[in-house]
Amino acid sequence: MALPLNIDDLIHQRKVESARIEYKKDWNPEKVLHSVCAFANDIDNWGGGYIIIGVEEKNGQPVLPPNGIRKESVDAVNKELLNVCNLIEGRYVPVVSHEVYNGADILVLWCPASAVRPHKCPVVIAKNAKSEKAYYIRKANSTIRANAEEERVLFEYAGKVPFDERPNMRASVSDIRMSLLLPFLESVGSELAKDAATRSVADVARDMLLLEGPPEDEHPINAALMFFNEHPEKFFRYAWIEVVDKPDPTGQGMEEQTFKGPLDVQLRAALNYISGAVLKEKIFKHDDRAEADRIWNYPYAAVEEALANAVYHRSYEPCAPVEVTITPTQLEISSLPGMDRSITDANLKDFNIRSRFYRNRRIGEFLKELDLAEGRNTGIGKIVRAMRENGSPDPQFYNPETRSFMTVILPIHEAFKADAVKIETETVVKTGMKTDAGTVNGTVNGTVEDQASPFNLASRIIEAIKSNSRITYDALAVATGASRRTISREIKMLSQQGILRRIGSDKTGHWEVVK
Repeated sequence: MALPLNIDDLIHQRKVESARIEYKKDWNPEKVLHSVCAFANDIDNWGGGYIIIGVEEKNGQPVLPPNGIRKESVDAVNKELLNVCNLIEGRYVPVVSHEVYNGADILVLWCPASAVRPHKCPVVIAKNAKSEKAYYIRKANSTIRANAEEERVLFEYAGKVPFDERPNMRASVSDIRMSLLLPFLESVGSELAKDAATRSVADVARDMLLLEGPPEDEHPINAALMFFNEHPEKFFRYAWIEVVDKPDPTGQGMEEQTFKGPLDVQLRAALNYISGAVLKEKIFKHDDRAEADRIWNYPYAAVEEALANAVYHRSYEPCAPVEVTITPTQLEISSLPGMDRSITDANLKDFNIRSRFYRNRRIGEFLKELDLAEGRNTGIGKIVRAMRENGSPDPQFYNPETRSFMTVILPIHEAFKADAVKIETETVVKTGMKTDAGTVNGTVNGTVEDQASPFNLASRIIEAIKSNSRITYDALAVATGASRRTISREIKMLSQQGILRRIGSDKTGHWEVVK
């Protein structure tokens, strides 16, 4: 069976953390058994892992090109694997995929976290004698035997299935849309995309482990409805993002935007709106050097990571939406509930956050595969790093003792504080100069000028294209102050809405504003 993600991304650890991947030079039944058991137990709630047979490992990295395994032995290994997995107490069999990578045959065992953990297996595979059995777990990049304390933790987790992996008894297979499944598989480069259009939704969903229950009574898991149904809010109240622009403390002139749809769609839409309507840049030119300093009121990388974290870690049981509040001096992102109680105030103060139990494992996997979230326990570090690289004050994290909510505050950069006072009473529109790249805001040596305008990103793109129909994506990025990736995403949306049309080839053609 094909994997739900791209094999090249998996082998190179691009979408899956290294601790969730184990490389095996060849088939070793005993060691594979221990690792399968360890991934099934999933003591750190990563979502299981992958065992790649036929690829050697050195210092945690794959040795490429792989030697692979003999093609004629693939069927024999598959049969032996089934017999070996029968030795695991608590029925558990991984998903097996035969792949050809760089001309070599390899086997990938996908070992999702088990819903009926803990599992134990023989310490030694013995034909004529009963072997001692033990619980195995993953620690860092290794499979080890659990000690007494770790066994206690495993039993504590027994029966605890994250909300996003539970079957939704109010939904059926017909609530999953192939129109959303197929683009997802194509975007992550999964082999499942090749024939998904000719198969039933149920077959593809089963391959992605999105269904639970017997064939006569299957139900989609919650994560499937969050990503592959157009209206997740029908199943999960308040499953959306609200962005409130509050230029005045009294609420005068306040604007509210609500972003709904599949989680990845609403996340991208909210980020696109914030990028175009909120984020602004200032350029400082210097007489003594050619390079200019470019500073943002809020760095996009910090906003993106903070909002993605809120979508990832919030509760989707009846709760409240993710709320983004923008005031003249800060950008605030709040979600319910707060972080795990194992994370102390001191951890937050030191930005040293290590969470064991993840509320939404599958949501995290999907967001990481779509490049919308970082790896495990790296998000806070990315937010802090982005703020410091921009010269902004450190972010602030509020996680009250009751753990009732979590708020991330991004203070505005000092260079924009004077402007923030003006925003409360008036809107300043600055005009720029014409260039071959389109319309950009001008600067003079020793002065500062805003790179963004109060208009949204779509309007700025359209105006730039009207000025120069052959403008490139890179030039649009310069003209609007947005990233090239954001420009590409916005143009795709404008084209789908029939507002823009491309005439001719990508290299020699031009843009046309239809309406």
